[in-house]
Amino acid sequence: MSVQVVKLERPNPRQEEFLKCEKKYVAFGGARGGGKSWAVRTKAVLMALKYPGIRILLVRRTMPELESNHLRFLRRQLAGVAEYKAVSRQLVFPGGSVLELGYCACDGDMDRYQGAEFDVICIDEATQLKEEWLRQFAACLRGVNEFPKRMYYTCNPGGPGHGYIKRLFIDRRYRAGERAEEYAFIPAKVTDNQALLRAQPDYLRQLEALPLRLRQAWLEGKWDVFQGQFFQEFVDDPAHYRDRRFTHVIEPFDIPREWSIWRSYDFGYAKPFSCGWWAVDHDGCVYRILELYGCTGEPDEGVKWTPEKQFAEIRRIEDTHPWLKGRDILGVADPAIWDSSRGESIYETALKHRIFFMKGDNRRIPGWMQMHYRMAFDEEGYPQLYVFTGCRAFRRTVPGLLFSETEPEDLDTRMEDHVADESRYLCMARPIPPRRVETALPVQDDPLNMLARR
Repeated sequence: MSVQVVKLERPNPRQEEFLKCEKKYVAFGGARGGGKSWAVRTKAVLMALKYPGIRILLVRRTMPELESNHLRFLRRQLAGVAEYKAVSRQLVFPGGSVLELGYCACDGDMDRYQGAEFDVICIDEATQLKEEWLRQFAACLRGVNEFPKRMYYTCNPGGPGHGYIKRLFIDRRYRAGERAEEYAFIPAKVTDNQALLRAQPDYLRQLEALPLRLRQAWLEGKWDVFQGQFFQEFVDDPAHYRDRRFTHVIEPFDIPREWSIWRSYDFGYAKPFSCGWWAVDHDGCVYRILELYGCTGEPDEGVKWTPEKQFAEIRRIEDTHPWLKGRDILGVADPAIWDSSRGESIYETALKHRIFFMKGDNRRIPGWMQMHYRMAFDEEGYPQLYVFTGCRAFRRTVPGLLFSETEPEDLDTRMEDHVADESRYLCMARPIPPRRVETALPVQDDPLNMLARR
């Protein structure tokens, strides 16, 4: 009986660290060119060979990506070792192990995995998938057997799943049921991948030549900036929470009684509703001091509170919270809440609780520009919009919003944009001009010697 040999390249130190990691959830990546796809594909093959009968799933976002990044390599590498079944896109090993290759480009693609069970799931370029898809794949990680249950992600900053991967592996902020000791992040940069640099020596120079934001994400692997980020200027820097310079997130403080208080509101039922309270100082700077966000804890899933319940809770907060109690509060909301075509309007329900709003200017592009203007730092590092550390919904959702694929000046409305919407109404109610940044242009030619006479 002939013995078939699977030839594998030697991993670089970071790839080796990834291959040897025994945590249940492992993310590998950060920057581009770190050899992530090779590493996750090799991990899948090694586990299929080591554990006869194990079931493994390897996922990319689209079928063309799956073909070009994995399938063609695996079929060549495993020729004579594993049988490829084209209909099911499965590689079946002699010991009964199965390596299935899948993709998920839309909600309908997830239907194929309803009720599926896998011992190991590898998601390549995980941040390109929506958070709800990543969660659904994680729910498929199960089986009544003794095989290790493992979830492997490769990732770069940016994309719909950016916030989810960043929370788990970079910020390490865990929720109920998530155990910190089960998660590991292994950073990878192009400089780790000497094989790529030898084959394509100019690749590093290409990354170094990118604009600052892209260079920080793609070359340095920074997770606070990424391609397609709508509010690229937003900064959440704990080192400056106290001095409030070059950061939008700051520590809370007692609100002076003479400052005005505003309330911004965006209705939601099946989707989250969002209510933000803002303080405005004498210079017109706005501070998001408090918020009520109607989310279940699952991304973009509303708590399904009726308008009656929402406004009852808003009334309770405004009657009891020390920053709001006894204050005259100005309100602004989406004009849609005045719609009474199907009975009592949402605004009429608010009035019953002594909650008043003016109709917000809901023009999208001017509204986003007002937020951009306010987020801009002056020469000393002070913006015109701050967010208290306790406003977790703003801090979670707004930085992760992406540009629309069809409207270049708008954000992607398929994302969790409810906090951003009501913040936009507030900014449109108090519009400001853009900051003036004067730049002295160098004079290339001075034939009359005018500069020397000054």
